[in-house]
Amino acid sequence: MRSDVVRKGIGSAPARSLLRADGLTDEDFEKPFIGIANSWNDIVPGHIHLNEIVEAVREGIIEAGGRPFTFGVPAICDGIAMGHNGMRFSLISREVISDCCEVMIEGHALDGWVGVTNCDKVTPGMLMAAGRMNVPAILITGGAMEAGNINEEKLDLQSVFEALGSYSAGKVDEDFVKTIECAACPGRGSCSGLFTANSMACLTEVLGLSLTGCGTSLAVDAKKLKIAKETGKKIVELVKKNIRPRDIVSMASFRNAVRVDMAIGGSTNTALHIPAISKDFGCNVTLDLFDEISREIPHITSLRPAGVFSIRDLDNAGGMPGVLNRLKDFVEDVPTVSGKSIKEIAEEAKVTDDNILRPLNDPYHKQGGIAILKGNLAPQGSVVKQAAVSEKMMRFTGKARVFDSEKDATDAITSRKIVSGDVVVIRYEGPKGAPGMPEMLSPTSLIMGMGLGESVALITDGRFSGATRGGAIGHVSPEAYEKGPISALKDGDVIEIDIAARKLNVKISDEEMRERLSKVKVIERPVTGVQKNYRKLVTNGANGAYLE
Repeated sequence: MRSDVVRKGIGSAPARSLLRADGLTDEDFEKPFIGIANSWNDIVPGHIHLNEIVEAVREGIIEAGGRPFTFGVPAICDGIAMGHNGMRFSLISREVISDCCEVMIEGHALDGWVGVTNCDKVTPGMLMAAGRMNVPAILITGGAMEAGNINEEKLDLQSVFEALGSYSAGKVDEDFVKTIECAACPGRGSCSGLFTANSMACLTEVLGLSLTGCGTSLAVDAKKLKIAKETGKKIVELVKKNIRPRDIVSMASFRNAVRVDMAIGGSTNTALHIPAISKDFGCNVTLDLFDEISREIPHITSLRPAGVFSIRDLDNAGGMPGVLNRLKDFVEDVPTVSGKSIKEIAEEAKVTDDNILRPLNDPYHKQGGIAILKGNLAPQGSVVKQAAVSEKMMRFTGKARVFDSEKDATDAITSRKIVSGDVVVIRYEGPKGAPGMPEMLSPTSLIMGMGLGESVALITDGRFSGATRGGAIGHVSPEAYEKGPISALKDGDVIEIDIAARKLNVKISDEEMRERLSKVKVIERPVTGVQKNYRKLVTNGANGAYLE
């Protein structure tokens, strides 16, 4: 085993001596060494309960004959970081988390590891580490939060941001906002809609790197702890059989994940994370693959923010096995850490609610949840959650209102300077330009809350929260910092959005675009530390903001 270098032979006496200081005995040196990457903290609601899950994982490891070692990794709550400088560190944390896992596991020659994760960048970061190291691994996601509730109306974090929009429009008072604030997030778990955290939890299960049922079981469910204990047992089995992540995950696995993503209407952030994760597995998922699959796989459920259902509803209706059952004629047969293949899981599954998980011949939308738009504004691509766009906004022409930061745009929206027919353009918020590609939930929610969701569009080289809905187009690539076409836009330019035709264009000639781009002066935001290093290495949104 890998850990033989620290536990076997006379030359390993110094390492064994230090491990004895941890409490290890002679008997422990005969067991597989299993790491547990624990993203617990008491800041992020999705992580406050992870120590309980870790203890269940440890029990499973010990029962199966392994020796667990727990270490910590960071996690950022995007909702808390939203709208201020902290959001510039969120996407950066994905790579930091991946690196943390790698240095701890490789540095201590561990035989295998479990990633105990939950939120937006932690799950992708751990998946990237799994592919890169190719040491036996399995993930367990901490589960979604219950939906909030007022008068039988389901609430979540999106509700709070949109209440602020209604407040800015003078539709509600401060007491109303406070009422929503206090009810929307009732307890532990990742935010209750199909936002980024829960999208990635679902796709981790479909990729085959978490146990069946893990992706949609809630944080408060007793079955989450049962899954955790079984996860601990399973990692010891994977180590003994030397089954590694790249034995499980292939290009076919990624295609399956994108198929499920389209069917459930996952967060647009999956179009950042899945391509980045694929690179660390030696595969190459592109935005073109997302668009190709989006045209063949219909959207068969209607979860928040696109619809009314929550993760609890999806779990009750059959969870990921139920979705796979609906897609069984499309999914490719690949292994999973459970020991069953994806096809076996799909065939054995049952759907218990045909409204929450509709048949393919009666979908909510004929195409998948995400569309990739290209044109003279986004030659390399841009991303929109088309399942969360109203029919009125599927084709839209408007005049550009250009802002060089999210704050400037938000100030204009709250002061009611944005009107029907505008296309809000927020640039220099991409991976390099921001840096860190912050989410734009504040401006998109303000637009919706102010009643402008069917008359105002927004495009950005930044990205969106999984809670975003409406005519919001992100990941515009190349970004402004790279002197992409978005950097040449001016107030009043006519922008044409045609989601059905996958087009995003500005009505100026190629000659004028070249002339404008030759005169662009890139805005430089001074950076230090991790942001400085990130800017040097990161690629744009079309490439998954992957570090080269």
